[in-house]
Amino acid sequence: MAQTFEKREGSPSLVYGKNPVAELLKSGAGVDTVLISEGLPPQVAAYYTALAKQAGAVAKRVNAAKLRLTCGTDSHQGVAAWASEIRYAGLEELLAAAEERGEAPFLVLADGLEDPHNLGAVIRSALLCGAHGVVIPKRGGAAVTPTVLKSSAGAAARLPVARVANIGEAVRKLKEQGVFVYCAEMEGAPLETSNLTGPIALVMGSEGRGVSPLVKRLCDGAVSLSMAGRGTGVDSFNVSVAAGIILYEIARQRRA
Repeated sequence: MAQTFEKREGSPSLVYGKNPVAELLKSGAGVDTVLISEGLPPQVAAYYTALAKQAGAVAKRVNAAKLRLTCGTDSHQGVAAWASEIRYAGLEELLAAAEERGEAPFLVLADGLEDPHNLGAVIRSALLCGAHGVVIPKRGGAAVTPTVLKSSAGAAARLPVARVANIGEAVRKLKEQGVFVYCAEMEGAPLETSNLTGPIALVMGSEGRGVSPLVKRLCDGAVSLSMAGRGTGVDSFNVSVAAGIILYEIARQRRA
């Protein structure tokens, strides 16, 4: 099942005006990019920038002339947003994709990944390692934007991505379906000694904080990567690099 991009029926992709944009960002619907006029007061600009970050959208400062040209009107009030045209899958669709292929489920959950380049790279590795889909949160993490699509080398258009209200609740639902959920954690068991066969989901945390404490407690276990550079000031792999290594090991064990 491939991702699709589609126009929303009866609704333009571009939304402008302070209240409409704020409501769109708070709704949990997909948003690609928020355009913020350079002429907006700093406090107002900061408010929309924060909303964009929470919604997983990219916030861009633009001059008033460009915003007027984009919206085709002077009534934009200094802010506009491009609504996402991607159709997200449901969590149950990802499990159904595994069943259709006669395989044990293999999913990747992004717990607050904020950098769209990292999310794109994780989706690319997930596709190449045989995962059945990726799960992202509606708020507090990057959405599937054109930047993510480009960073994934097109994988985000081919691998189903589910967008859920709560990653912790998604973990609970997967465990109810017999899926063992592991997270990447520096204090986890060494990857090379971990049994990662069978129905499995891997949780990758955010760039700065890692996996959230609640999600970590819900997981069945944690895995870590051995590193030669301890004590050098570089204390961890980039999250997308770590995901690629762990996903490849899961794929290797599943083939074996």
